[in-house]
Amino acid sequence: MGESTSIVFWVVVATRFVLPLWIPMFPLPAIVGCLVVDAIDQPIFQTFTHVDLSAYQSYDKALDIFYLSIATLTMYRNWKSLPAIQVGRALFYLRLVGVLAFETTGWRWLLFLFPNAFEYYFIFYEAIRTRWTPARLRPRFYMVSAAVIWILKLPQEYWIHIAKLDVTDEVKHVVLHMPKNASWVASIAHSPISFGLMVAAACTFVIVGRAAIHRFAGPPRHALRWRADALPERIDDAPERVREMARSWRLFDFHLVEKIILVGMITVIFARIVPGIEANPSQLVLGTAAIVTINAFLRLRGAAVARQLESGVLSFLLLGATNAVIVSAAATVLRGHLDVTAALFFLLLLTLVVTLYDRWRPIFDFRFVSAFKGR
Repeated sequence: MGESTSIVFWVVVATRFVLPLWIPMFPLPAIVGCLVVDAIDQPIFQTFTHVDLSAYQSYDKALDIFYLSIATLTMYRNWKSLPAIQVGRALFYLRLVGVLAFETTGWRWLLFLFPNAFEYYFIFYEAIRTRWTPARLRPRFYMVSAAVIWILKLPQEYWIHIAKLDVTDEVKHVVLHMPKNASWVASIAHSPISFGLMVAAACTFVIVGRAAIHRFAGPPRHALRWRADALPERIDDAPERVREMARSWRLFDFHLVEKIILVGMITVIFARIVPGIEANPSQLVLGTAAIVTINAFLRLRGAAVARQLESGVLSFLLLGATNAVIVSAAATVLRGHLDVTAALFFLLLLTLVVTLYDRWRPIFDFRFVSAFKGR
């Protein structure tokens, strides 16, 4: 791999890792950016590098799960509509179930049956939030919207996973009448009218969608907002009520179960997707459950004797160091029975998800659970 090729490759990969971290602060621009980079990364590699993309396909799917997980946790931090969160959470977990089932069985129709509707649902909600107040909309609105997005996503899932056709290649060949390996610049120059009609169709779709939102949500409520709404209080300087909500958790409660399910499913999916990592799914789940439970115990003990760390970065680093010690101890005890490389690879993922969950789920509880209790 030449120097310029290497630079292009690592810039794209770094972008796919860093861009999702902006979703909590700039939800719509960041997730649309993730979607765009996901769509153009392979054309970029084909145009500017000579990278063998056979192995990258697996990493591509893993990176998709990574940024969708960040978006899911962002709902707890930012969203102010409980029905919208419930629908979004259901869509995300259904997709995880589909991906996990596919990676276990190899049956591609499962990816069609469980489409990635969550991503477009998240974009839909955030598009509403830029001008309207999502909490004013009824639960039925979100359920119907999710159903429509689910149905509209099915043809794309069929196209990609069952017909095994690349969308960008087919657009070049069918719409722009150029070879599939032609560059986009040459393809657009060859058929500028067809490309213009394609862009016009996309703009029309956006305009129709905006009109539909206007029909159900009424006139815009505020000026355009790209940044996430202000929290009832930022988690970094939260008042005692939010800390009380976090300290009210118990070791064995729904929060622990949800974290184990979330992190366990993501970890197993990554293990099945990423090449070169051999790990037994049952061992991964048990190991994940043990580490998440130990993390929960330490968090509760820390909350009982002192204030939680104010900095999310410091929380992440401390939890990561703790988990590294746990994995090292396990490697010593289970000598020859633990894949240390795989364990360290998943350590970063596990630590990030647990850190974000522990910091943002209390905001959800503060907004909705405390309201149910009449606090």
